[in-house]
Amino acid sequence: MTAATTPQLVVHRDKELMAQATAARLITRIVDAQAARGTASVVLTGGRNGNALLAAIAASPARDAVDWARLDLWWGDERYVPSDDPERNAVQARRELLDAVPVDPARVHEMPASDGEHGSDVEAAAARYAQELARSAGPGGHADVPAFDVLLLGVGPDTHVASLFPEHPGVRESELTVVAVHGAPKPPPTRISLTLPAIRAAREVWLLAAGEDKADAVAMALTSPGEVQAPASGARGLSRTLWLLDRAAASKIPTGLYPPS
Repeated sequence: MTAATTPQLVVHRDKELMAQATAARLITRIVDAQAARGTASVVLTGGRNGNALLAAIAASPARDAVDWARLDLWWGDERYVPSDDPERNAVQARRELLDAVPVDPARVHEMPASDGEHGSDVEAAAARYAQELARSAGPGGHADVPAFDVLLLGVGPDTHVASLFPEHPGVRESELTVVAVHGAPKPPPTRISLTLPAIRAAREVWLLAAGEDKADAVAMALTSPGEVQAPASGARGLSRTLWLLDRAAASKIPTGLYPPS
């Protein structure tokens, strides 16, 4: 088994410490990437833990170490709702962090919204985002996806990541990098999501989970029969797969398999 398929676990005392420590870890990773290559590329996630991470970055004095103008930001999934809908991951990210730092708007790659040029055609919107990813792909990356330095994912109580839900068509996709999602089991039902092949093109994949309501999902994903039943188990980075947890979310992991450290 390669390092890319072996998860590493970091277990923090509580969700607040997890957010703060992960913020410090991500800032360091971005700064290192910029020092090595001049730029960095990160895929953001929404939800409770993703937004807590962004707020922790905003509150950190170390955020000024990042050259925000040389950072590309992408999203792993998005709700297909109007561009100003407060449920959109991008709207939440602007509120928690992006409005407070000098990002280059041209390097903030939001997924299309339902009031955009594609209207109700979510398949066309997904295809457009796939084209944007492909245009940004370069040396060192997957043919159709940029070489993301870090791809962040929240883990749902059902083990979903991005908008790839257990047994849904999107989790079975092996060719496309972006898919339209219909009938998602959590609202809203229509979404856009990266696929597992796109996720697995990232240098590092970090999965975030905190709270007792995530404990069963974390344990299932780490002892899973397969990614179709537990999509989080299929989220792996090329060089590193990191699970960032609090004690509550880690509480049901078999200690003989992954003893919390």
